[in-house]
Amino acid sequence: MLVKNWMSKTVVTVDVNGSMNDAMRLLKENHIAMLPVMKKGELIGVVTDRDLKHASASDATTLEVHELLYLISKIKIKDIMPENLVTVPHTYTMEEAAEILLKNKISGMPVVDEKKELVGVITKDDIFRVLISLTGIGKTGIQFAMQVEDRPGSIKDVTDIIRAHGGRMLSILSAYDGVPEGHRKVYIRCYAIDRSKLDTLKDQLGKESTLLYMVDHRENRREIYS
Repeated sequence: MLVKNWMSKTVVTVDVNGSMNDAMRLLKENHIAMLPVMKKGELIGVVTDRDLKHASASDATTLEVHELLYLISKIKIKDIMPENLVTVPHTYTMEEAAEILLKNKISGMPVVDEKKELVGVITKDDIFRVLISLTGIGKTGIQFAMQVEDRPGSIKDVTDIIRAHGGRMLSILSAYDGVPEGHRKVYIRCYAIDRSKLDTLKDQLGKESTLLYMVDHRENRREIYS
């Protein structure tokens, strides 16, 4: 899943010589928390609602309302925007984008093309949308989490069992974090399973793997095994 397929392509920007008041108005009107900063059509930075709050916080308690409004109308974006500009190429995967956001402890960043031109914005909300899409939770069903041997065919063994019970796969994810050497965790979301055969299905899965948990969203049923 590439950034260019999930980013917001309609981007609201602010000029580097614009005022704090301009930025605050744009954020409020567009219900966003970040504005790419432009200078003569070139992306040079980003300003966020946090930057704006931080810039005025120290003076807010000592100024009258009219004085504060005057202040934010005079302070320029170039005076308060962070020096470090973090961007992501539009050809990066969403996993890579998530890693950049996490590493830099930010909630969003501009997306650029091969010419370093602004083409979109990616935020944590977009990462959440990808997570929902990948896991298939929007289609409910049942999710099984299990630990299997890390060998060819181990995932097929458990999916074959689910298919034998009429189950259809929505998503299959795996990870190696927090497991003994030679094993992996597998997360399978499926649907179309006859609930009357669910206990038999769990028993058979338990013979091929170590079941960690089962969540049945339709029945609001959760079973944690490990």
